[in-house]
This record gives sequence, C-alpha cells and structure tokens, in this order.
Amino acid sequence: MAQLGKMEAEVQQMIKERLNNIQEIKDTVNRSKADADREIANGVHILTALKRCIEKCQDDLNHMVKEKLKSTEKQAEDLIKELEQEIEDLTNRNSEVKQLSHTEDHLHFLQAFRSLKDPPSTRDLTTVDVLPPSYAGTLRRSLDQLEETLNMEMKKLRDAELKRVQHYEVDVTLDPDTAHPKLILSEDGKQVHDGGVRKKLPDNPKRFRQGLCVLTRQSFSSGRFYFEVQVKDKSGWLLGVARESINRRDPIITTPGTGYWTLAYYKEGLVFNHDSAVRLPPRAELQKVGVFVDYDEGLLSFYDVEARVHIYSATGCSFTEPLYPFFGPWRCNYEGINSAPMIISPVNQTD
Repeated sequence: MAQLGKMEAEVQQMIKERLNNIQEIKDTVNRSKADADREIANGVHILTALKRCIEKCQDDLNHMVKEKLKSTEKQAEDLIKELEQEIEDLTNRNSEVKQLSHTEDHLHFLQAFRSLKDPPSTRDLTTVDVLPPSYAGTLRRSLDQLEETLNMEMKKLRDAELKRVQHYEVDVTLDPDTAHPKLILSEDGKQVHDGGVRKKLPDNPKRFRQGLCVLTRQSFSSGRFYFEVQVKDKSGWLLGVARESINRRDPIITTPGTGYWTLAYYKEGLVFNHDSAVRLPPRAELQKVGVFVDYDEGLLSFYDVEARVHIYSATGCSFTEPLYPFFGPWRCNYEGINSAPMIISPVNQTD
C-alpha cells in the first residue's frame, strides 16, 4: 500500500507536469498568435501608408504634367485667336483694296488711298512660336519627393521595430570571474574598460586568459532578450553573445564556429565576425548599440539606438547552449585612445 501510494503520487506529479507543459505550449501558441497579429497589423499599416504615398506621387505627377500641357494649350489658343483676328483684318483690307482699284471716283480714290497706304498693325511672325512643354526632371522631382516620404515611413518602421525588441530588455551585469586580468569592472558590474596592467588574479577556468573580454553573470537558453551598450568615444570594440563552452584560455577567434556571434568596430568600419567576415558600412558617431537575440529562432540583430537604425541581423544561428552577452573593449594604446568604457545602459524607449 505504501508503494501504491508512492506510485499514485508519482503518476499525479507526472500528470501535473504534462498539464503544465500543455499549458505552456498553449501560452506559447497564444503569444505567437498575438505576435503574428501585431506583425500583420504593423505591416498592413506601413504598406498601406506606402501605397498612399505612391498613389499621391502618381496623382501629383499627372497633375503637374497636365498643368504644363494646359498652359501650353492656352498659349497656343491665344496665339491662334490673335492670328485669326489678323487674318480677318487683312481679308477686309484686301477687299477694300480691290474695291478701291475699281473705283472711278478720283477724289474718293485719293482720300481712301491715303488711309490704306499705311501698313496694318500685325504681329511679327518671327515671334509667333509655341514651345512644347519640357517634362525634363518632372518624374525625377516626383521620385525625389516619393523617396523623402518613403524614408520618413521607413524611419517610422525602424523605430517601431526597435521599440518592439526593446520590450525584451534584460538586466545583465558583468561577471568579474570571467574578465581578462587587464580589464577593470565597475562595482555595479555595468562598465568595463582596459586598465592596461595585468592584475594577479586567482586562476579561474571561467576567466579569459588571452582575449581582453568579459561575459555577464546571466545566461539565456531560450526565448528572447535585448540589452544596450554605450560605446561612445571608443575607437574599437567587440559586442555580441558567446556560448558557454567557448575556449577561454587560448587566443580567441570570434566566429560562430568557435562559439561567438559578434559585431566588431574598427577604424575602417563595422564587421560581423562570421566564418567569412561581413563588412558593413561605417556609421558616423555610433554611440549606443542594441543587441537582440531570439534564441529559438536563431536570430541575432544589432541596432544603432541613437539613430533608431537596424545595423545587421544574423539568421539561422545554431544556438544549442546557454548564451552569455559578450564584451570586448579592446586594448588602449600608449596615448590612452580607446580607454573609454563599454557601459551597459538601461533602455529608454522615449529616445
């Protein structure tokens, strides 16, 4: 009976666990549905706005071209009326000349000839010209206006995208047990910079011995997470995520194959450290970088927070271990350049 009671409790616990799993699955599906509905709604809103922009651009172009044509037609119509009036006047004059040529009243002839001999007031035909309207640049100006409007809409879209990922903000702090001996961490674990001097520290298997790097205390094995890092005044840095089993004793090679997914900033520009480096356009005055990870989807994205611009996304990443946010402030030189810290910053969605 005791064993049966234990078996009953175990079965009930197994049933409870499965019921909990079912509820978790349902909750995941409901969240996914809500995310899908929100994404569709945002897409419809943006694409509808873009469609309106294109339709307005087409209407403006049609109106501009028709107005130019209308002005040309009005000019031509006025000239034709003026010339037709001159033709009528000249026809009448020609009739008067013919009649006068047949008169036998010499006195009347002399009196009438005096008024007819002065040339009629007519337009100089060399000035009679209707220039066809020029449409050069009309389409270009319309497209420039469309591009400006599209850029505004794209800015709204980027801003909305950044706000969505910012909702997954996590509070992370740097782990001093992983920090290279030259790195200096703040007491709150939010800042790191290269101190230039190698400290004598206990040998810890978690510590980086060669690369000037540090991980956070927190790791993530599922779901989505987002954090922001200030990199202002730095001439070089590494930022991203790393898997738990990375080699921390030897010189590091930051590629997905070795367990690192990182964005590097050099003087020459930005590089995503893939198996073959992906070089990105340099960004002026990059001050704060946002990092978003969707563990289950294998997605890693970087954002320029101040400019509200997406920098780069790596898709199809193979995340199979706990991931740690990864920081590499890089070494400073003898002039102290690049001594500014990397700072984990709280998310401000009103930026």
